[in-house]
Formats: sequence, C-alpha cells, structure tokens
Amino acid sequence: MTLEIDGLPGNPRFRTLIAKKLDLAFERHGVQPVATRVVFNDENGSKGGLGIRCGVTVELPRRPTLHVDHLADSQRIAFDGAIEALERQVMRDRGRMREQRRRPKKYFVAKRLLAPESGAAPARPRRRSA
Repeated sequence: MTLEIDGLPGNPRFRTLIAKKLDLAFERHGVQPVATRVVFNDENGSKGGLGIRCGVTVELPRRPTLHVDHLADSQRIAFDGAIEALERQVMRDRGRMREQRRRPKKYFVAKRLLAPESGAAPARPRRRSA
C-alpha cells in the first residue's frame, strides 16, 4: 500500500499513528488498499475555531475510490472522525456487495419460473391426425 500524507509538517509520531490506524481499519474488513492519500488543510487560517479538515482518499482493487473528510478543531480529532467515516463507508459497501451476491439473477429466476413442476413429466404437444 502506498501512503501519502500532505499538510502535516514534521511530527513523525502522528504519521506512524496514521499508518497504523489505516492498516488496522482495512485489516478488520479484509480489504487491502492499493493507495491511500491523507490531506490536512486549515480552512480558517489563523482565525481559530473549526477549521482543520482531514480528507482521506483510498483506492481499492476492483472497486470505486472511496473519499471521506471530517472537519474539527485539531488534526488528531479530524483524522479520528475521518477514519470512523471511512470504516462506516467500507462496511456499507461490503454489505451492499453481500446483498447483491445473495439475490438471484434475473435469468436464473426466469428459468426457475418457466420450468415445469419437478414431480410431473413435461407435457408434450398433441399431434393432429389427418
């Protein structure tokens, strides 16, 4: 997995924490991402208040790219909120895929509906005598 972190100057301990939390989040769900990008952005500048946005973009194999972001007053809280949202989105995606696999496809259903009863022999058309 390729991990890219933007907008976080220095602070190697926080970078390792980000990597561990991302690995743990995807390890739980059995999905291994191809690439992950974490971006921190201060939207308010020096004004203060809720202004730190953490955006997480994850590329998964054979699936659409996932993106979540969270707004908070510190980088750590913004990242924690983004990770929680990402886990919810992965769970929702897995549940949706599981439901699609469980439902019979339309051709299978049509074949079953058009098939004769299992105990009776198929009816043959009668020929006319001339």
